[in-house]
Amino acid sequence: MNNERLSRILVGPVVSEKSTRAADANRQFVFKVLRDASKPEIRKAVEKMFDVTVTQVQVSNVKGKIKRFGQTMGRRSDWKKAYVTLAEGSDIDFAGAE
Repeated sequence: MNNERLSRILVGPVVSEKSTRAADANRQFVFKVLRDASKPEIRKAVEKMFDVTVTQVQVSNVKGKIKRFGQTMGRRSDWKKAYVTLAEGSDIDFAGAE
């Protein structure tokens, strides 16, 4: 896997009540990832980007919702999210406080 592909795997963090509870209870962080990303790619991307040790990766395919845009019906895109469990002592700080 090349570095360019690994840098594009993670689209962004998912910040919600559920993801915050997972982070507090299980050291799990939730990321929106590319639809064609595999578990080993996600593991390497997180380890490279945040300099942490990943113990487990779980993925979930999220179906896009059907929404109304004015008079026409539309559909949001499907996407994939990854629950990444970190090793003891590893942590990710999204606030970037230095």
